[in-house]
Amino acid sequence: MVAGAALKRDDPVAVADQLVRQLGQMKGAAMKIGQVLSTVDFDLVPEDQREEFKERLAALRDQAPPVPRKDLDKLLRQDLGAPVERVFAEFSDEPVAAASIGQVHRARTRDGRDVAVKVQYPGVAEAVDTDLRNMSMLFPLVKRLAPGLDVRALGDELRERIGEELDYEVEAQHQRLVARLYRGHPYVKVPAVDTELSTRRVLVSEFVEGVGFGDVKARPEAERDRFAEIVFRFFWGLLSHERLVAGDPHPGNYLLCPDGRVCFLDYGLMRRIDAVYQEEERELARAVIDGDAARVHAMLARTGYLPDPDAFTHDQVFEQISAAGAWFFVEGFRRLDPEFVRVHMEETGSPRSPHFDQMRRQTIPAQALLLRRMEGLLFSVLGELRAGADWGALMREYALPDAAPTTPMGVEDAAFWAARR
Repeated sequence: MVAGAALKRDDPVAVADQLVRQLGQMKGAAMKIGQVLSTVDFDLVPEDQREEFKERLAALRDQAPPVPRKDLDKLLRQDLGAPVERVFAEFSDEPVAAASIGQVHRARTRDGRDVAVKVQYPGVAEAVDTDLRNMSMLFPLVKRLAPGLDVRALGDELRERIGEELDYEVEAQHQRLVARLYRGHPYVKVPAVDTELSTRRVLVSEFVEGVGFGDVKARPEAERDRFAEIVFRFFWGLLSHERLVAGDPHPGNYLLCPDGRVCFLDYGLMRRIDAVYQEEERELARAVIDGDAARVHAMLARTGYLPDPDAFTHDQVFEQISAAGAWFFVEGFRRLDPEFVRVHMEETGSPRSPHFDQMRRQTIPAQALLLRRMEGLLFSVLGELRAGADWGALMREYALPDAAPTTPMGVEDAAFWAARR
């Protein structure tokens, strides 16, 4: 099969439909591939149909219904080495959460600890492996809808990241690392991993009580703003201090604990970026903040965003990057909301954008794919919260060397990291 062979090259709607259909035929990876592709700006899909198309892609990640407990028992027994009732004193029949490749059950250990047991769906690893081997058939369709996207780099990144997500031992390593980094932090909590009970397909960690994103959205402004600043600082702090990109700031991955801390869940989609590349991204941000168009152009070329640097003027790329990051490059208090996020995304990433033509001739380097995903999803989450802050001042704390904290929470955070050095 040649993807899209019978489609007219000038019919992006038909191409989009074909992409969704082909993904829908996949048994495992469609959920993860759809999750990532739903964040890509498909330039050639008509604007009035683009959101519906991206929603169809996003829906693929939720297409797996919860698996009945009895169907999980064989997998649990294989991985735990004994029947569930011998390993746990209690184990809920119904899942408390479900994700794209597994679901979570609440349980109690024999020594009386409440734990969350994340169990991979039976057979999903084999299905995803097959899908990833066949993923290249989708690339011609993706390329026709997003001409500026480096589909080879996207494919390599998907294979590596999804491969890691399927191995819960890798996720457990990530979670233990982040838990160790944030141990004793004043407003961040990371559940402890039960290493003895965790395997490649079963991840057991501390069960944390808390309220979810929907509840937080309904709270007063001051509480939402505090929650949002914690979320912002967690993701950018991990990158700044440890070069770790946590690529899934999904609303379902946060809990507001009774003591006011925010608990962060799910460490399957992570990567550590190179120290040199991290400094280049920081230098790019500093160039934008300084208003240095020539330096912005040079850093975009150096980091791989401009395949043909001479095809873009300094002013062109400076205006484009400044507009795309305006919400966190410009100092001053700003209250975000879903409409602001929608308009901003439309004006900086759609055919309406004055930069649309040059964007189609640019690409995203492999190391930046997860970083840009994190950045975009975090922006959407903050908009959903209707959160207010001086986002520009917060960003400068992570982009500028020796920048002083700008909020009381920032002072606490800086003291925490200083004590760790």
